[in-house]
Amino acid sequence: MTNNSNKSRNKKITLAVFSLLFVGLVYGSIRTYEIYNRELPSFEQLHNIEPSLKTKVYARGGELLQEYFNENRALTSYNDIPPELINMLLAVEDRGFFEHWGINLPRTIRVVGLGVLGAGKISAVSTVTQQLSRLLFVGRRRSIGRKIREALTAIKLERTYSKEEILQMYLNQYYFGKGAYGISAASRTYFDKTVAELTTKDCAFLIGILKAPSRYGSRPKLGLMVRDRALRSFYSFGKIDKPTLDSLLKTGLDLTPPQVRIGRAPYFTENIRQYIQKKYGDDALYTGGLTVLTTLDWKLQQAAEEGLYQRIDTLRARIARTKKLTDERYTIQIPDSTDSMGRPVFEYKKVQGALLSIDNVTGDIISMVGGRDFAESKFNRATQGLRQPGSAFKPFVYTAAIDNGYRPMDIVYDNPIVLEIPGSKSWRPSNFDLKFLGPLTIRDGLRLSRNLVAVGLLQKVTAQQVIFYAKRFGITTPIPNVPSIAIGANEVHLLDIVSAYTVFPNGGVRIHPKMITKIVDRYGNILEENKTSVKEEVLSAESAYIMVDMMKTVINHGTGKGVRRLGFKHPAGGKTGTTNNYTDNWFVGYTPQITTGVWVGFDDKTSLGRRQYGSTNALPIWAHYMIAAHDTLPIVDFAIPDDIMFTNICLESGTLATNLCRDVRYEVFTSRTIPIDICPIHPSPKMYPGTAVYNYNRSDRTLFNDGDEVSSF
Repeated sequence: MTNNSNKSRNKKITLAVFSLLFVGLVYGSIRTYEIYNRELPSFEQLHNIEPSLKTKVYARGGELLQEYFNENRALTSYNDIPPELINMLLAVEDRGFFEHWGINLPRTIRVVGLGVLGAGKISAVSTVTQQLSRLLFVGRRRSIGRKIREALTAIKLERTYSKEEILQMYLNQYYFGKGAYGISAASRTYFDKTVAELTTKDCAFLIGILKAPSRYGSRPKLGLMVRDRALRSFYSFGKIDKPTLDSLLKTGLDLTPPQVRIGRAPYFTENIRQYIQKKYGDDALYTGGLTVLTTLDWKLQQAAEEGLYQRIDTLRARIARTKKLTDERYTIQIPDSTDSMGRPVFEYKKVQGALLSIDNVTGDIISMVGGRDFAESKFNRATQGLRQPGSAFKPFVYTAAIDNGYRPMDIVYDNPIVLEIPGSKSWRPSNFDLKFLGPLTIRDGLRLSRNLVAVGLLQKVTAQQVIFYAKRFGITTPIPNVPSIAIGANEVHLLDIVSAYTVFPNGGVRIHPKMITKIVDRYGNILEENKTSVKEEVLSAESAYIMVDMMKTVINHGTGKGVRRLGFKHPAGGKTGTTNNYTDNWFVGYTPQITTGVWVGFDDKTSLGRRQYGSTNALPIWAHYMIAAHDTLPIVDFAIPDDIMFTNICLESGTLATNLCRDVRYEVFTSRTIPIDICPIHPSPKMYPGTAVYNYNRSDRTLFNDGDEVSSF
C-alpha cells in the first residue's frame, strides 16, 4: 500500500514538473513570439542600417579642406580590411563566426539557464553578430529579455546580410575611444595610419580595447595588457607561430597620435557649412556622409593667405612699434585682467584683412580669406563685413557716364564745389591731396582718382543712374541717393564688389559667383550640381571694354602702377580705394581670367595711420596673389568688341588730330561716339601719324600715316 502510495505521489510530482515545464515552454514560446513580432527591428530597418558618417569638403583639385561630424567615422569596405584584422577579431570575440547562424546555441542556453536559476551574474559572452545587434538595435541593459531580443535580432541579421557584410558593419560601427567611430577613424586616431597600413600588433591593440575603449584606449599600460592578451588569442587561434608571438610581445604599443589638422580655408568652409546646414539640415551635415566638391583652388588659397598674413603682420608690428599702450585709439582693455598692481591690462587692436578671388569664366570663387586668424575671429570680412569702398566704387560712376554717351577724352573739372543737401549741412568734397587740377579728361580723372571729377560726373548722370548700374552689377547693400556715393561713402561687401568688377573683363556679362560644384550623398546620388553659373548681360560689350581700357590706365600709369613695380606683367585693370582718415584700404582688379579684391583695416574703423593708402597696403597683397594665380596662365589681352574703334585725337579740341597737334592721345570710342571732325585749332592738310578717319556714316575707315594728306574732308 505504501509503495502504491509512493508511486502515485511520484507520478503526481512528475506530472506537475512536466506541467510546469510545459507551461514554461508555452509561456517562453509566446513571449519569444511577442518579442519577435513587436520588439525586434523589421527587415526594412535591417536593410536600411546607416551609420553616422562624416561630411567631407574638398577643393576643386581634390584636397580635403574640412570634415563635419558628430561621430568621427569613415566607411571601410570589407575588401580594404586586412585579413589579419578580421582574424584578430574572430580570435578574440567569435572563433566559430563562419559556422554559426547568429547565436552560439550552447552558450545561449547556458546564459539563459544561469539567469533563470539565479546562479550568478549573466555572462556577457556573445557572438559578433549578437554584439552588432546590441549596438544597432537592442542596447546594453542586462536582462533575460534583452538577451532574447539580442539573439533573435542576430538571427535576423544573419538572414539579411552575408558574413562579410556583418564583419564590415561591425568594424565600421564600433566605438574605439577618443572620439573614433569605426576602424578607419581608430587607425588614424591611434596610429596615424590607414586601415591597410595596420600591423599585426596594431590590430591586436584595436581589437583588444573594444571591451572598454575609453578605459583601455587612454591608458597605455592597460592598452598593452589587452593587446598582449589579443596576441595570445591570435596565437591560440593558429594565426601566428610561437616565435612571432614572443617577438611581438616584446614590442611597445608605438602609438602615434595624428598631427593636429586644422581645417583648411576655414572662412570658406564655414560658408559651405552654413549653406549645407540651412538647405539639408543638421543630420545631413553631421551624420549624412556627404561629399562636397567646391570651387576653391587650394594652391591659390595658400598664396592668398601668405600674402595677406604677411602684410597684416607687418602692419600689426608697425602699430605696436609706433603707438603706445596708453593710446586708447589703438588699444583695448583685456576683460577681467589686471597687472600685479591691480591695474587693467591693455593690448593692441588687431589689423584685419580679407581677400576674395573669382574665376571670370566660371564664376568660381577660387580663393577666400576672411581674416588673419579664424581661431582669433570667425567673422568673415569677405562676405559679412560692411565697409566703405572709397574710390573703389568710382568705376560704377564712370560706367554710368560711358554707357550714356560720355567719352574717355571728355573734359570734367577738378575744381572745388559746394553741394547743398536738403536736411543736411552743405558738402564740400575734396581730393586726398587737398589740391585741384582744373580741367581733366574722364580717363585722367579715373587714372589719378580725383574725387571732384567723380562727383562732377555723378552730377551729370545723377546718383540714381549710378545706383542703377551698381545694383545691376551685383551690389546688394543699400546705396543712398546722395552725392557722396561718387567717392564710395556707402558700404559694400567685398564679395559684392569683386563680383561686380567681373562684369568689365566679361564684356558686360554678370556671372553669379558660386562656391559648390557638386554635393553627393553616401550612396553616390547627386544632390546638387552646379556646372555653370548664372549669367546675365548687364552692360553693353562696348561700354565694358571702354571701362577696361580706362582701368588699364589706372594700373599702367595711375594710382595702381605699383602693381607693375611689384612684377605683375599681365594685362589688367583695377582701382585703388582709401576712405577718410585712412580707415579702409582697397584694391580691386582683374585680368581676362581672374578678378580679385583685397581689403585691409581695423574692424572698428580705427585709422591705419597717416598716408596708409589702398596702394600702400591692399595693392601689394593683390599683386602677390595675382602673380601666383597667373603663374601657369597664358598672357592674353582683353577681347575687343566689333564696334570698338581707336584713333588719335587732339586733347585741346577733342577732335581728330593733325600733325600740328601737340597734346595727342590714341583713344577708344564706339561708332556712335568717335569724332569725325578734324582739329580746328591746329589745321593742317596732314593728319597725325596713325590717325584713323571715319566717314560720316561712321563705318569705313581710312588710316593716315605720316605724310598723307586729307582731301576728302
